[in-house]
Amino acid sequence: MTADLIAGFLSGAALIIAIGAQNAFVLRQGLRREHVLPIVLVCAGADALLIAAGVAGLGALVQSTPGALHLVRYGGAAFLLAYGLAAARRALQAHELRVDSGVGASLGVAMTTCLAFTFLNPHVYLDTVILLGSLATQRGEPGRWVFAGAAATASFVWFFGLGYGARLLGPMFSKPGAWRVLDALIALIMLGLGMLLLA
Repeated sequence: MTADLIAGFLSGAALIIAIGAQNAFVLRQGLRREHVLPIVLVCAGADALLIAAGVAGLGALVQSTPGALHLVRYGGAAFLLAYGLAAARRALQAHELRVDSGVGASLGVAMTTCLAFTFLNPHVYLDTVILLGSLATQRGEPGRWVFAGAAATASFVWFFGLGYGARLLGPMFSKPGAWRVLDALIALIMLGLGMLLLA
């Protein structure tokens, strides 16, 4: 149970904490202190919903289809290893997150933008429905739901921390070195999880 909890939280965190349009948008809104609560609730709630759908759907698929577990395991491992290598490559390059300035957006515009960043990104489905769902499914009952709950908790912790901690994080993440350290940690976690799946 504890292993499922830790693995779920770390897996969720590793997939969520990355430079991307959604995180950049949340950070930007946090720096401006504009509509932070509804935005972080939408981002984290969407992740929780998609993770639960992935666990429920892939669980049924694995139980009803012989050999599906092997397909999910190797596909998930390949994705984790590729994701880890991409993070490692980013860690070797200098880059930074630029937060633009300008006139604030209305709540409607901000929420529409947030929903677009969340649901129009194909990686959100790969990360939550397919990858986290497949990782959770291999943990049986009730471990898969413990894993999924921990992964969803990581999403809530991240988005609330990013949205409300943006004033503190902004100066730090304007430096390329901070993103390189973060990407290096993500690479280690992803590559480790990929190797565990293969083992």
